[in-house]
Parts: sequence; structure tokens; C-alpha cells
Amino acid sequence: QVQLVESGGGLVQAGGSLRLSCAASGRTFSSYAMYWFRQAPGKEREFVAVISTSGGSTWYPDSVKGRFTISRDNAKNAVYLQMNSLKPEDTAVYYCAADPLYRRSWSDPYDIDYWGKGTQVTVSS
Repeated sequence: QVQLVESGGGLVQAGGSLRLSCAASGRTFSSYAMYWFRQAPGKEREFVAVISTSGGSTWYPDSVKGRFTISRDNAKNAVYLQMNSLKPEDTAVYYCAADPLYRRSWSDPYDIDYWGKGTQVTVSS
């Protein structure tokens, strides 16, 4: 069982930065690939980033590549999302998720084993 709690969301102006954190419970954190997704009102949940168990592999969709960086600290049971050059279209609830599998896409993201409750990010123009 893994419990995930996101933090670090807030209101920021376009062009600004935010760093999201996700604290994980459980002794097996290092066994899970970690994900960030986001969901804007009326839209489907969108894949934002993934990092492998060791942190050696990461992947981003084109919508955030070059602006967002995912990282993890297995000693602290934490994963982070550094978001730079934020745009109004980045406004969404951001979710942390964990699964033993490292994938660059999910046909159904709700197949991922564990989810946090999300943190709101709002980017003003």
C-alpha cells in the first residue's frame, strides 16, 4: 500500500515557476515508477511526466518537454515536479501516481495502482 500526498500548488503568473512535491508512505517507494498527471475542468486526465524507479529514466509529452522536470529522492520517499515557463494552459489539478510499471503512455491512467488527491495549479495571464 502506498499513500501519496501532493503539495506546492498555487497561483502563479504566466512565465513563472512552481515546484510540486509528492510525499509517499510505505517502505517500497523505490519499487515504483512515479508519475505526474494533470486534469483541467472538463478535460481528460493528461500524462505530464514519468520517472523510473532509480530515477535514471524520465519521459515527458511535447506539451511540457523542456519546461517541466521530474525528479525523485528515494531516501526521502518523495517525487518532485519542477515547472518553469508556466502558461495559462498549464492550469489544472496535478496528481502524483505510483505504479510498478514504467510506461510512456497509459490507455487508461486509472489502471495505475496509486493516486494522490491532487494539488491545484493556476496560471494567470
